[in-house]
Amino acid sequence: MSCPNQNCSHEVQQMCCVAKGANHGPAPIPEEGKWVKATQITDISGLTHGVGWCAPQQGACKLTLNVKNGVIEEALVETLGCSGMTHSAAMASEVLPGKTILEALNSDLVCDAINVAMRELFLQIVYGRSQTAFSEGGLPIGAGLEDLGKGLRSQVGTMFSTKAKGPRYLEMAEGYVLEQGLDENNEVIGYKTVHLGKMLEAIRNGKDPKEAFEKNVSTKGRFADAVKVIDPRKE
Repeated sequence: MSCPNQNCSHEVQQMCCVAKGANHGPAPIPEEGKWVKATQITDISGLTHGVGWCAPQQGACKLTLNVKNGVIEEALVETLGCSGMTHSAAMASEVLPGKTILEALNSDLVCDAINVAMRELFLQIVYGRSQTAFSEGGLPIGAGLEDLGKGLRSQVGTMFSTKAKGPRYLEMAEGYVLEQGLDENNEVIGYKTVHLGKMLEAIRNGKDPKEAFEKNVSTKGRFADAVKVIDPRKE
């Protein structure tokens, strides 16, 4: 019997046809509270996160995408550790929305770390491992902003430490660290921060800068019990 596909080799053309047995299609994956047999990109929906890094591992990217029917409707690009990467993130934020996830996977997102994050995120979402896999209806467009909290700033933790002088807290989720509180053993027992996002938001809304600063300063841990207070950037 001749091969229906003219590109078959001579050996295959000489073979007889044997009927294919079971054909149940792909295994269903969980998507926004439904079980979906994905056969094409438009079958894919979900919100999820991916993390990527560049070849020298100097910087990293956390990418959040909200995908509906295969199309990226929302993108949150957060980068760390490389100044050039922040500009790449600006360009990636223009590139991603409106593309299918397959297009995005094969687009130049300017920075290796962002490209790797896209790859990792693609793997999660097409295998049904999205954050919204079991959330009925998924999350609305704009849900990615909830990762940022008030003031819409990425939650960053920055610490520097040496064997000789110990740890210096520079930034926490609560904000920019102003002071570290130490006990009688010189161990850290608390810290004072200013929430930059909320402070700058207040200033933009007409608050006096000094008042805006003071209203957004807070302490954590047992800072009030500290016997010594240091400026982590100077002492």
